[in-house]
Amino acid sequence: MSKTAIIIISDPKSGTDESLGRALNALAAAFDFKNSKEEVQIIFTGPGTRWPEQLQKEDHIGHKIYKEVEDVITGVSAACSQVFGANPSGLDLISNNPVPGTPGLPSIVELQKEGCNVLVF
Repeated sequence: MSKTAIIIISDPKSGTDESLGRALNALAAAFDFKNSKEEVQIIFTGPGTRWPEQLQKEDHIGHKIYKEVEDVITGVSAACSQVFGANPSGLDLISNNPVPGTPGLPSIVELQKEGCNVLVF
């Protein structure tokens, strides 16, 4: 069985089709892995830490798919949430990469050590 970590870094504030497309395709990929019984996790980082607040809104186009994969969301970057003013309600803050001067970010090295393929959207 494969392991995959999907990192969402696109910025919902940009308001572009590209940003929305990246987020929705990341969620769709997670849905595909999950339904194929493959181990998958989602991490929001960078300006992507702003996505959960948007996707939790019932009228958002991505809300239904977000709810389908909500159980495989590992969390959001602690440092990026702070820098980008995100409000990751109900999600864990990830800080296992103790970058100096920050509250920590997700560790890509740890994901690789766990055998994860890393996809960035």
